[in-house]
Amino acid sequence: MKVAVLVFPGSNSDHDAYHAVKHVCGHEARFVWHKDGSLGDAEAVIVPGGFSYGDYLRSGAIARFAPVMAAVAEFAKKGGPVLGICNGFQILQEAGLLPGAMLRNRSVKFLSQQVHVRVERADTAATAGLAPGTVLSMPIAHGEGNFHAEADELDRLEQCGQVVFRYVGRDGGLGADAANPNGSARAIAGVCNEGRNVVGLMPHPERAAEPHLHHGAEGRRLLEAFLGSAVHA
Repeated sequence: MKVAVLVFPGSNSDHDAYHAVKHVCGHEARFVWHKDGSLGDAEAVIVPGGFSYGDYLRSGAIARFAPVMAAVAEFAKKGGPVLGICNGFQILQEAGLLPGAMLRNRSVKFLSQQVHVRVERADTAATAGLAPGTVLSMPIAHGEGNFHAEADELDRLEQCGQVVFRYVGRDGGLGADAANPNGSARAIAGVCNEGRNVVGLMPHPERAAEPHLHHGAEGRRLLEAFLGSAVHA
């Protein structure tokens, strides 16, 4: 499996994603610079977290115009698996590859903490083989992670099965407001496109891929699901 990890000025989780894919999950990974117009022979794409272009204007707003994003759009159009993590999720939204928008966290503060997310769908590129209801613990690190969409759009996403992850308590319940740290509409932590091959989420699975790390290894399950779906794409 050949995985392209995009690199923008300001990316800070690109090396984490590269390490998790290559040294933890055992797949071939290579960096693709934002000015590159091709993904080469990549079979999957990860758009990593960070602060692309310094988050000028708003998160992901400038990165969407990078030459590499035209190649990502074409790759996604052909059914190629794409995973956007944190700022990568925001970039994919700005590029029109994922629905919704990200507002400032309701606390108007940058949040760096452990969260629990519940898998809502098992039929996406990032959740194949993960049973709906599975709860994964991973860290977040963002200032603009408050998922927003108009009510009718939220209804449509629910009806079409495009809500992939929700913020929940450790027990998987939605009851506690504290479980939704940034105030996301309907506790949405991740969504997919209609084709289910493009998935974005705000938590960082690549930072929770090894048991000896502070954040644990539950994120590895998501990464392996993504890489596994790419193998069978």
